Amino acid sequence: MHRISSQMNNNNTQSSLRLQEMRLNRANNQIGSQHKIQQLRDDPLAAGHLVRYQSYLSRVNQFEKNALTLSDEFSFREGYMTDSLDIMQRVRELAVTGANGIYTREDLSNMATEVDELLKALIQNANAVNADGNSVFAGTNTKATAFDIELGNVEGSGIPLIQNVRYNGNIDVNRVEIDEAKYLVNDNAGNKTFWAENQQIFGARDASAWQASADNIISVDGVQIQIKQGDNIHALVSKINDSGAAVRASVDPVRGSLNLATTDARQLWIQDVQGSSLNELGIVKDSSQKPPYNLGDGVRVSGGSMFDTVIAFRNALLAGDQESIGGRVLGALDKGIDSLVTRLAKSGAEYERAQLNAARSSKLALDVTHMVSREGDLDFTKAITDLKMLDYTNQATLSQAGKMYSSTLLNYMR
Repeated sequence: MHRISSQMNNNNTQSSLRLQEMRLNRANNQIGSQHKIQQLRDDPLAAGHLVRYQSYLSRVNQFEKNALTLSDEFSFREGYMTDSLDIMQRVRELAVTGANGIYTREDLSNMATEVDELLKALIQNANAVNADGNSVFAGTNTKATAFDIELGNVEGSGIPLIQNVRYNGNIDVNRVEIDEAKYLVNDNAGNKTFWAENQQIFGARDASAWQASADNIISVDGVQIQIKQGDNIHALVSKINDSGAAVRASVDPVRGSLNLATTDARQLWIQDVQGSSLNELGIVKDSSQKPPYNLGDGVRVSGGSMFDTVIAFRNALLAGDQESIGGRVLGALDKGIDSLVTRLAKSGAEYERAQLNAARSSKLALDVTHMVSREGDLDFTKAITDLKMLDYTNQATLSQAGKMYSSTLLNYMR
């Protein structure tokens, strides 16, 4: 049994109108924002999927951007490496020409002038900077000039010439994420790219009786190696060889010293990180000296850079030393060219991988965008149809309410 009063029709009508206005407002908001989910309670399951899809889409877009940026860097770097290879090929041609023994010392001196200009061009490539003003071949020390030059007097020349080229960067690498927990390494250390020969270091101190007095840490070619208290020289050699660094260690059978050699053409980078093990072995100076020019006094080093090879060739031309040109110099030039070709092949492979990752991320972004659209985008045909139906219902309710508002309690008492 219902109690009938003058306010019942009005209250029921107002309640229905507020409900219809809420639905109509929701439909208008959906069309305006083009999203069917306005609040999480509209569809909690779809809202959860949508948040995850949108987050993943942002990461995929960043992966694509990272891969394309790396592709640009690899392409830019490869251009300078290719030009450097052309320079080295020309230097080799001159070395073959100068070694045949038919040219006078004056002719060789004239060749030295061209070799010196080629040396300057090679250094110019090594000190290249990209569009952002960052050094291309300085590792992660991008704001520094990759290679510094030292001038000096050379026999046979009346003006100071380049006598030494020193690497001023580092060997650190950038790891760029190109997929979920997948990284591409951007390794642009100039003391690898422009190195001609495997470097060898021969210690100057007998290490047969050496023993670590405390736990130490050393760094060999960027790989940190733990040394435990009581380790002897043989344990140290074993740890270096098992570390994964591109370096092989050995004990000199005659002198008992520690010898180190790189497994490919690069400059050896070693230092004491904690403790003084390498200093005690006579390999490096104290920890205040930074690599790569921190080798101890008396340490013998072999294996130089492409710059060292070209400088040696130029000096041999000025001195008229055809024997050195046809032997040691020509052999070092061949090694330098082979090393640069290997680096070029590696750079090209990295470029292709970056391009493949960019293409995959681009396609994946389209797939994820479709998933986002499926969960969160509005079906306009259905939305407009629903909006028209809600509007028609609202108009009908208002029309009916206008007729009922004139009713009073007297209508029920006739």
